[in-house]
Amino acid sequence: MGLNGKVGIVTGGASGIGKAIALALAKAGVDVVIADLSEPTGQETVKELEATGTKAFFQKTDVTKREEARRLIDGTVGRFGRLDILVNNAGLQHVAPIQDFPEEKWDLLVGVMLTGAFLLTKHAFPHMIRQHFGRIINIASAHGLVASPFKAAYVSAKHGLLGLTKVIALEGAAHNITAVAVCPGYVRTPLVEKQIADQAQAHGISAQEVMEKVVLAPQAIKRLLEPEEVAEVVVFLCTDQASGITGTHLAMDLGWTAH
Repeated sequence: MGLNGKVGIVTGGASGIGKAIALALAKAGVDVVIADLSEPTGQETVKELEATGTKAFFQKTDVTKREEARRLIDGTVGRFGRLDILVNNAGLQHVAPIQDFPEEKWDLLVGVMLTGAFLLTKHAFPHMIRQHFGRIINIASAHGLVASPFKAAYVSAKHGLLGLTKVIALEGAAHNITAVAVCPGYVRTPLVEKQIADQAQAHGISAQEVMEKVVLAPQAIKRLLEPEEVAEVVVFLCTDQASGITGTHLAMDLGWTAH
């Protein structure tokens, strides 16, 4: 795919979708830096990446902290000499009615999923401009396109991420930097499993009913996505073959938004 020797960062890369993306990039020949808060899990993921024959490194990072975001970018370029791919994947969820939504949870979710993506992009841009190449992939969500009750912060952050993606694409176009927001439906991850439990509590129904009446109800195809499906799309978006795809979103929502 022409990715041998490229260098990428995956935030939230220690588990779930991020881990699948990191592994897929490594198998395509990319040297990968895993950024996550969980050091033990991150180091285990690094070992799996190194088994593919590429170089890998873990850097504990809170993407909401300005200095940590800067250190992640500077540390990656210092170690590998370049930065080609930035995957803003770190995310979390909190489910609550608006009137009960904790303000600190709003700050945290928007900080991780929107402000964090901005900070990392800000610091990655000069390096990508210098080398006249960059791929910025923002892992958004079907909730970047539609809304659901009880997810005020998550939906707002993901909608904002789509707007940020468009701005990145416009500013990066002259420098061969592309930006795409990938918008999956529900993916089989620990985060989604927790969402199901939270939704069950919020709606006062069983987890099975949440799957049938909340999670899968809006989708035309009644199943969860696998993390590897998202990862393969991300790898393609990093290639030269996808160089004309920028400033847009790619929905992997199993027909959710076809209604």
